[in-house]
Formats: sequence, C-alpha cells, structure tokens
Amino acid sequence: MAKQILVVDDNLTSLKQISVQLASHYEVSLAKSGALALQICRYEKPDLILLDVEMPEMDGFETIQRLKTDPELSPIPVIFLTGNHDSGTEIRALESGAMDFITKPANREILFHRIELHLQFSAYQTSLERTVMELENNIVTSFAELIECKDSNMGGHILRASKCVEIIGRQLLKTKVFGGELTENDLTMIVRATPFHDIGKIGISDILLLKKGSLTEDEFREVQKHTTIGAQFLEKIHARTPEQHYLKFAKQIAESHHERYDGTGYPNGLVGNEIPLCARLVAVANVFDSCLTDRVYRKAPGYEAACRLIAEGRGGAFDPLVVDAFEAVKDKLADLQNAASLVLYNQGRNSVA
Repeated sequence: MAKQILVVDDNLTSLKQISVQLASHYEVSLAKSGALALQICRYEKPDLILLDVEMPEMDGFETIQRLKTDPELSPIPVIFLTGNHDSGTEIRALESGAMDFITKPANREILFHRIELHLQFSAYQTSLERTVMELENNIVTSFAELIECKDSNMGGHILRASKCVEIIGRQLLKTKVFGGELTENDLTMIVRATPFHDIGKIGISDILLLKKGSLTEDEFREVQKHTTIGAQFLEKIHARTPEQHYLKFAKQIAESHHERYDGTGYPNGLVGNEIPLCARLVAVANVFDSCLTDRVYRKAPGYEAACRLIAEGRGGAFDPLVVDAFEAVKDKLADLQNAASLVLYNQGRNSVA
C-alpha cells in the first residue's frame, strides 16, 4: 500500500506542483492551512507531513506545536518547506520537532530522497518501539501473574481481565458516551495498566489470601489495604519513570478498582465520577472475570451469574454507562471462558497495547 503524504501550504501553485511530483509514488493529501491540516491528520493520520513555514493565521511552527502535543499525532514525521533560507529559521524548525528542512522550490530528487529516508526511519522507530512495548508488556504481565500465583486457582485472570477491559472500552469509544474523557490512547494505556490492579497483594499475608473460610472484619480490613499498598508502590515506580504514562492509570486502578459507584466501596468511599474512569471500567471487568474462576473460598459462579451480578450492580457497585457497554458486548465476553480463546488472546495481546 502506498504511503500517504500530507502537503500543507497556503500557496496553491506550490501545492499543485508538489502534488504532481509525488502522485506517482504516494497517496497525496493537500491542505492550504495549518488548521485544515490538523483536521485531516485526526481522520487520516498520514505517514509523513510536508509543512510550509510561512502561512497566515496558523504558521508552520504553531501547526507542528499542536501536532506534537497530541499523543496520537506526535509520532508523524514532519519535514518543513520554506522559501526562507536563513539559518535561524532552519534551527527553529529543527528545534520545534521537525525531522528535516527543505528549501523551496524543492528539487524533485532531493524531495524524494528525504521523504524515503524519513519514512524508512519512522518505520524502523515504530518497529523498535513495538518490540520494546512487547517486552515491557510481557514483563508487566509476568510480574502481575507472580502475585496472582499466591492463588493457584487464578490462572489466566490477568489476561482475561485485560481483554475484558479492552472489549468494554472499545464499546465505550464506539458510543462516545464519555466524549474526550476516554480516547484511543487512553484505552491503550488502561489495557496496559490493568494487570497491575491487584499488585498490592504482594504486601498481604498469604494466610489471609488463601483462607478457605470467611474473613473476620479485622482480616477483611487487612486485605482491603492491598489497594493503597498497590497505589503507593506504583506511585514510586512512576516517579522514577515519568515517561511511562500508563503507570498513572495503573496507580488509579490499583487504588480505586474496589470503589463503588454509590460510595460504599473502599478505600476512600468515592462516589460516582469521583472514581477515575479507568477504575470504573476495571471494576466491571474484574468482577466479571472473578465469576469465571474458582477461588479458594468458593466455586466459580459462571458466566450467567456474572452477567446478573453486573446488571444488578448498575448504579450501585458500577457506573451505569460502563454496565450499558458491558451489556452490549457480553456475548463477546462469553468467549473468555474458553481456554482456546485465552490462548488466541495471549498470542495477539501485544498488538493491543
């Protein structure tokens, strides 16, 4: 498939000239202003942008600044085009985040060479980032599963809960019920963060976690501390690695996934939208999957019981909008009971996050 190049220039003659030069090798989109370019990027996400510096209203510098502040658009490589040959403009262009600088009128051979060079570099960088992310995801999941190994009956919970979050989250994105509060990038981060939801159990006694009978009130209060222990642990990790943005969601999830929409949950008794959206989403996924798994203190209630429990918890334990999304996709979630589905998910999970 041909790569897509977006050319941004307020000069229509220049737009047409570059379009003709590139059309035989690439899919070319044209924008005569920075504002229009940003709109096109949000819908089409081009592989590379040729951006004029001197434009009225929103010049190239303001345009690239807005691109670089949008997590979904910032990776797109930008090459500046300008008729201004002074070194100050060139330095400013490169400092703003542009990959390269070409003076107009652009020589056809130079233009093609620079475009191909940066497309290849971008592809390599994307591949490298994907490899690193796969490694990180596997380390995260393995670490979380190490905690879950305290209970031999909880195999697969981490993977199923993450997949459940992804399926419900995609339904929420589809219906746009949370608007800008939940973006594609947010969901990617939340799915990556979900395996950390019970990480605080590392600080809870195995005697309590593996107790077959009912917990006393004091014992239950002790187990509840896994939420704050996990949040404190993840806050420290995030402070050391602030570039790992998904850890912000991981902290919120670890601390608040046992909060209830009606305010009767723990540890802070948060009510409604006081609970972070990521935690409200994981709360439903966690309860759903826990019903599919045997625990030391009870047999798995099963899929039908899980669906009833979540429906009955609408507005009480759970956010009504998240429950509505769950109801819309619960048939897909039924597949999570099957070992074969879990294997398929495990093989493809890194393409999600």
